Amino acid sequence: MKHRRIPGRRAVVAGAGVAALVAAGVTFQSANASEPAKTAAPQTLSAPAAGKLATTLVGDLGADAAGTYYDAKAKSLVVNVLDETAAKTVEAAGAKARVVANSLAELDGARTTLKQDATIPGTSWATDPVGDKVVVTADKTVSGAQWAKLTKVVDGLGGTAELKRSAGEFKPFLAGGDAITGSGGRCSLGFNVVKDGQPYFLTAGHCTEAISTWSDSSGAVIGKNERSSFPGNDFGLVKYTSGTDHPSEVDLYNGSAQKITGAAEATVGMKVTRSGSTTQVHSGTVTGLNATVNYSEGTVSGLIQTDVCAEPGDSGGSLFSGSDAIGLTSGGSGDCTAGGETFFQPVTEALSATGAQIG
Repeated sequence: MKHRRIPGRRAVVAGAGVAALVAAGVTFQSANASEPAKTAAPQTLSAPAAGKLATTLVGDLGADAAGTYYDAKAKSLVVNVLDETAAKTVEAAGAKARVVANSLAELDGARTTLKQDATIPGTSWATDPVGDKVVVTADKTVSGAQWAKLTKVVDGLGGTAELKRSAGEFKPFLAGGDAITGSGGRCSLGFNVVKDGQPYFLTAGHCTEAISTWSDSSGAVIGKNERSSFPGNDFGLVKYTSGTDHPSEVDLYNGSAQKITGAAEATVGMKVTRSGSTTQVHSGTVTGLNATVNYSEGTVSGLIQTDVCAEPGDSGGSLFSGSDAIGLTSGGSGDCTAGGETFFQPVTEALSATGAQIG
């Protein structure tokens, strides 16, 4: 039986961590050795390709690596390092080196302190390699006394952290309506996957915690939960109970769809697009990785932070980059009029945890 497209079907793209550069060429020293060797220009690569180079360099540099990000304008990989020796290794590999003050160990130490002393509902923190610090954000529900506590903790972290205020409220994006629905409300389908030869789809875990049986916009039952993980993570796996044709694609809400062929890790600076049943299609940029969000329902860690807008009902929808799935819409603050911060569960982690794969 041919499966009908479900309005609101989402695909999520798991994006690569940083973009690699393609070497323009190698400059050899002249025979008389009177001129110093020239430094090769950074290679030019896509964000997913850069992610592969970033993984290799971070492994090679070890403790000398201090974060990576993708320069979308230059189409190059930027690697933060602690000294000039490490910088030379980075440049020899075809990336751009940037000497910074804070090591990854220092930034991770700041995150540990925040977890111990600042786990307050309505707060989040994410590592920002461009700013070389951990950015802490408090939403509008954080009280004056809680803000004072946050300020004291962040000030104590010195140059490893900064504190910001969000005009909105951090919350999972769940609402009543159509798209994929159940007795608890409405969410958005993330993307179709296959497990043990059977068709499934991924959506947000806070959706599958609230809803166990799913229907399409016509009210026809299409699937039942197989696995749910929230809080801690924010993904759910649903097994289809109807239909046989479940294409791996994202609804672009213009009569067309984006085919999804794989999943990738996100990279700071990566250009991404989100599709959801409430606000349809919006694009933006990855602004932080390994984000922790303290929702009132519980804490979720390891998220992707972006400036792509979203609203209630977009939960579980797809974040993608080209044909790569990157993430599942978790929550955030603001809306698609005023903007705000939005967080996504990495798809690669959800696939690994559930044993599923892109179909």
